[in-house]
Amino acid sequence: MAYFVMSGMLTPMGIISGSMSEYFGVPVTEITARFSWLTFGVLAGAVVSLVIFDWFNLKKLLIAVYSVILASLASLMFADSLFSVGAAMGLVGLCCAIGLAGAALVISRTYDTEKRASMLVITDGSFSVAGIICSWIAIYLIGQEYHWAGVYQFVAFVAAVVIYLSLGSNFPSTEAEKSGAASKEKWPLPVWLCIVGLFLYTLGQWSFLLWLPTYVETELGAPADQGGQLVGQFWTGMFLAQLFVAWWVLRVGVSRLVMIAGVTTSLFSIPLWIVKDVNVLIVLSTLWGFA
Repeated sequence: MAYFVMSGMLTPMGIISGSMSEYFGVPVTEITARFSWLTFGVLAGAVVSLVIFDWFNLKKLLIAVYSVILASLASLMFADSLFSVGAAMGLVGLCCAIGLAGAALVISRTYDTEKRASMLVITDGSFSVAGIICSWIAIYLIGQEYHWAGVYQFVAFVAAVVIYLSLGSNFPSTEAEKSGAASKEKWPLPVWLCIVGLFLYTLGQWSFLLWLPTYVETELGAPADQGGQLVGQFWTGMFLAQLFVAWWVLRVGVSRLVMIAGVTTSLFSIPLWIVKDVNVLIVLSTLWGFA
């Protein structure tokens, strides 16, 4: 559910940016700039996550961060300035990153080696399913001329469910709670390279979600629902690939799979800004999500 909340924040960005532009009376470029607050919040949260779990109780911390997410998303319905929207987005990004790290920590401490991989695949699947669900909710609400932050109220509901479940759940202890001190072990170079690779992957994904719906509406004259459909198809392709990869990675190996995915993603992304037929772009966005 932590991954569901994170995906629910990312998915609607390009879909609701036009509606936000009309609501606040500013160009779309200014709207997309406000989503950068979410990005910087996630970055800050990732850095904070390196140390925060060594000093705070895991259960209380996760309840606190999802309470902040719930309050921040609820405030979007009453936000009357882009600054307040950006501040709320930054807080949500910060807390989402901490929540994702906490979720990964729960999985690593709860399940043994054999089950852990399967659980991590499930989190990826939840990420993609959230993308499919939230994109269609955003398309429907925008079509009904509902408030631009309507889809984020659904995400707020999911955050509330996380809080409710956390209140009645037992959480594993962190190492710091057992030993009383944070680990001083240094990360090797391959770990840092994986972090850089994940950053580039996420940068490409966020760029796609922000750019493509607005591009097909403004440059190709497609209706808003078709722009949102492109996002939904992207997440559908990603979900199908996650089911496939869970089996295929055992056949080809991780390093070879990463090389194949990198090359195919690059190839499938090139036609996205060359093809002018929206129906073809829908197929391409599915393939790009799969890659």
